[in-house]
Amino acid sequence: MTPEEKEGWTPFPHSVEDARKANVVSDTAQTRASAYRLAYIDKDFLMHREVRLLRLALEMMKPECNLRERGIKSTVVLFGGARIPEPGLAARAARNAVQKKNLEAASCYYEEARQFARLCSQYSATTRYREFVIITGGGSGVMEAGNRGAADVGAPSIGLNIVLPYEQVPNAYITPELCFNFHYFATRKMHFLMRAKAFAIFPGGFGTFDELFEALTLMQTGRMERVPVLMFGKAFWQKVFDINYLAEQGTIAPDDIELLAFVDSAAQGWERIRAFYNL
Repeated sequence: MTPEEKEGWTPFPHSVEDARKANVVSDTAQTRASAYRLAYIDKDFLMHREVRLLRLALEMMKPECNLRERGIKSTVVLFGGARIPEPGLAARAARNAVQKKNLEAASCYYEEARQFARLCSQYSATTRYREFVIITGGGSGVMEAGNRGAADVGAPSIGLNIVLPYEQVPNAYITPELCFNFHYFATRKMHFLMRAKAFAIFPGGFGTFDELFEALTLMQTGRMERVPVLMFGKAFWQKVFDINYLAEQGTIAPDDIELLAFVDSAAQGWERIRAFYNL
C-alpha cells in the first residue's frame, strides 16, 4: 500500500518520497554532513537529549496507530512473573533447591494463564471489533503463557517488550505485527492501561507489583474506570499483600478492598469478566 492509499491524497510531496530522494542526491561534502539530513530520518539527531519529548510522543503514537489500524478496541491485561515456568521446566529458572520446589508448585499458574487467555480470545473472536484481546509484557513465564493461550486458538495477542540491561527476547507466541519494544517504562504502562477492560494478575515480583499498584491507584483515585482486577492464586496474594490489614489501619478505604477479586482458576476469572460486562 502506498502512502497515498494509506493516508489519503495530498498535493504536497509525501515524507516517504522525500526521504527516498534525499538518499539519492549527489555525493558532496555538504550532502554528507549530518546537518543536511532530513530531521525525521536523522537517527543521531533523534537521540539528542533535547528530543526526549519527541521520543516519548513517538512511543505513544507508534503502537496507538498500529492497534487502531488493526481494529483492536479493548484488551485483557496479563501481569505476572517472568520466572514462573511451564510445568516441568522449573530447574531453568531456579537458583537453589528451595526455589526449584516453589517454582515447580507455581508452574500451575502458567497453565491457568494459558487457559484464561484461550477463554478471552475465544470470546474476542465473536466480537464485531477486536474486544478483550490479550496483552502481556511480551517476555517469558506468565507473559508467554498469555500469548500462547491466544495462539492456541488462532487469535492475535499483543506483547509490550522493553529494553533492559539483560536480554529480553519477545516470546514466540506474540503476533509479530503486535510485538512492540519500548525505551520508556512510562509509555509502556500507558499502553497497558489505555484499552484495558480487565487485569489478570498472576504471582510475580517487583514488576508485577509495580504494574498492579499503578492500575489500583488510578482506579482508587477515580482517574480510571473500575474494571475487574483478578488476583490469581488467593493463597499467594493473601500472604504477600494483606489488603484487609491496610483497610484496618485506615490507610485505604474499606470499599477499596472491592477493587480486587481473588480467583484460583481460568474459568473463575473469565466468569468474573462475563458477569461484570453481562456478556
